[in-house]
Amino acid sequence: MVITYSSSPTTSSTIFDIGNYSTKLLNIEPQSCINSSFPSPPKPLLISTPSQGGNFPVILFLHGYLLFNYFYSQLIQHISSHGFIVVAPQLYLVEGTDTTTDIKSTAEITNWLPDGLHRYLPSHVGPNLKKLGLAGHSRGGKAAFALTLGKVTNVTTDLKFSALILLMVWTTPPVLTYIPQSFNLDMAVMVIGSSLGEVKRNPLFPACAPKGVNHRDFYNECVRPACYVVAKDYGHVDMLDDETKGVRGKATYGLCKNGKSREPMRRFVGGIVIAFLDDYLKGNSSDLMPIKDGYVTLPVELRDVDFRM
Repeated sequence: MVITYSSSPTTSSTIFDIGNYSTKLLNIEPQSCINSSFPSPPKPLLISTPSQGGNFPVILFLHGYLLFNYFYSQLIQHISSHGFIVVAPQLYLVEGTDTTTDIKSTAEITNWLPDGLHRYLPSHVGPNLKKLGLAGHSRGGKAAFALTLGKVTNVTTDLKFSALILLMVWTTPPVLTYIPQSFNLDMAVMVIGSSLGEVKRNPLFPACAPKGVNHRDFYNECVRPACYVVAKDYGHVDMLDDETKGVRGKATYGLCKNGKSREPMRRFVGGIVIAFLDDYLKGNSSDLMPIKDGYVTLPVELRDVDFRM
């Protein structure tokens, strides 16, 4: 079943605003009866696509621990409105700390894209799978890294990723080696962190992105080209939708130290992801380099900025 939602663009002057493409949000459920000429996705998918015709780069976006993919609907529509197709699978509903299943599912979805994705898109919209990015938030970031590093035996993808984006990622080993620049990924990487992710909300619970296993440690192991930014005064889940209803939405937000509002952090994450993808998937560095050099007014203040080009 495909459920479609539509949104219209606003007048946009920067990557931190909604772009010039109107978007459609597609909710696709796997079918119990699979027609070989219309292959069903291996997992439920939330897809944000431009409504206007064209061929667009594709971003596979993996959600965080205990979160639903639709908690990111505002963020992925922001990215999509600048000319990208964003595919956000629901990887699991109940799962432990082992991400092996997530990694295998992500590989299956990646391998489904060539035959399956275009069949669910508007007829005048095409996916450019030669320009394919992989992004993950928190646990999804660990799965993204592990997939690209080949951490699970006999799990491979038929497509090649060109860019990797980690949002507020944290995890425990075995992905991290604690050897500087030891990740041989053969692609550009952007790591986005939040300063409040390292802070406990209360004495009873750990920080949502504790030091020693978070964004900084992942960035330290990336080879160039790699970009690293950390937003000051914002937390681990502050890029989610303004409202994340239900037990999971309330519980997740209640466990993490948060900023005053999600909107600025979500605009920043959306914008810098677009700048990074424009550079490494479209060959346009006009937005990323000014951010690196501090020439752009951002929706948030940055604590750390480091680019290894």
